[in-house]
Amino acid sequence: MDGVRELLEAERRLALRRLAALTVDFDEVVEASRDSNADDEHDPEGATIAFERSQVAAIARQVRGHLAEVDAAIQRLEDGAYGICDRCGQPVAEARLAARPAARSCIRCASAAH
Repeated sequence: MDGVRELLEAERRLALRRLAALTVDFDEVVEASRDSNADDEHDPEGATIAFERSQVAAIARQVRGHLAEVDAAIQRLEDGAYGICDRCGQPVAEARLAARPAARSCIRCASAAH
């Protein structure tokens, strides 16, 4: 598991940068709506400002969720439980961890959950 902490920390930094950018995007959309007297609800030209706000907010929620997963993986690493499936207690395949470093479960358990 060499380099796992560095990989998780890099994922964390990337998520924080994305979240910061999304926050700026959200603030810009909100600010644009303040300066506009357009009929946001009935704009025939395309997406409404409300839709754009909602879209940015949804992506930010996803990034916050990913950040929480990465933080939990870092904690599991510190606790010595990283790479162990939360459900069955078996090792999580290295290929899965390489693809999803914050994975909590093995492929079998993840498939059964869906």
